[in-house]
Amino acid sequence: MQPNPTIENMLNRTSIRAYTDREPTQEELITILRAGQQAPFASQLGSVLLKRDRDNNPFHAPLYFTICVDAHKWEQIMARRGWEMVSTDLLVILLGMQDAALMAENMVIAAESLGMGSCFLGAVPYKAAEIIEEYGLPPRVFPMVGLAMGFPAESPPPRPRYPLDFVVFEDQYPTFSETQIQEAMQMMDGGYLAQDYYSKLKAKIRIRDKSKPDTFDYQTYSWTEHISRKWGQDLFPPNLIDQFERCGFFIGKRAEED
Repeated sequence: MQPNPTIENMLNRTSIRAYTDREPTQEELITILRAGQQAPFASQLGSVLLKRDRDNNPFHAPLYFTICVDAHKWEQIMARRGWEMVSTDLLVILLGMQDAALMAENMVIAAESLGMGSCFLGAVPYKAAEIIEEYGLPPRVFPMVGLAMGFPAESPPPRPRYPLDFVVFEDQYPTFSETQIQEAMQMMDGGYLAQDYYSKLKAKIRIRDKSKPDTFDYQTYSWTEHISRKWGQDLFPPNLIDQFERCGFFIGKRAEED
């Protein structure tokens, strides 16, 4: 690889859940936000909600952002041009999530370059009603992900990733061999076990089906079993479509049908 400070920051990036008392300056904050704005976009369908409230922010972070898909402001512009939205909300949400995700990642990279750390919080979409009330959101704004940020008070190691040949497929998607699958699993599981990640957090997910034995302890429980239990059980709230509709997005319908 060709190392440079930007690449090194990206390769060493890890989630930070403890922050020092140091407050980011206004200049640092603006730098991070402007870097976020310069991400590639479909229609600048991302917006950022900011909360500077350590007492109530996740992990007592000095900065907490909620990155949103925002069709409201774009539709305001369309109206002034004499247009109405006719694209399906599914397409608006899909492209908006691309815009918002790229914006959020640019913010993370910018923060890392300034010596700051961050942590994404993925449960935000299920809290749409609370966020609408807290920020006074208009219809057509959907909170996509939370992002805590500040100067790190911890230095955890980077988490493992799949082997590159399990992620990048040139010319054609492969049929995976048993060896490839086992190597990918070992890369993830071995790396997390070496860091005692789940043992330190006591983060083992309970098996809800009492007829299915739990054969893992913290010496063997690792990433692939953890993620399998997360996706293989009904752990997520079932009302994600309801959350979209609370925000004025009706998946699969055209705007004039809403």
